[in-house]
Amino acid sequence: MDKDQVNGKVKDVAGRIERQAGEWTGDKEKEVDGALKQVEGKLQNAWGNAKNAGRRATDKKSNKDNELVDDSRETEIERENEEEVRSQRKVS
Repeated sequence: MDKDQVNGKVKDVAGRIERQAGEWTGDKEKEVDGALKQVEGKLQNAWGNAKNAGRRATDKKSNKDNELVDDSRETEIERENEEEVRSQRKVS
């Protein structure tokens, strides 16, 4: 989990609490401040999600690039071709 995801979630929850407290007390300013803090938290969380998705995509690509390729079949075919060429040289 990305630090922006964590911090965003904390701001979202804190904003929700502040907004709710403003609603209960009738304090419109606190209600608006809480709603703004919620939006800020949601945006930061979304940013963290995007960064995380980007990291996962590049990790998958680098893992694919680093995978070992089984070229034993190709090596076997090359050996057979070399043997065939040698046997043809002996016949000629």
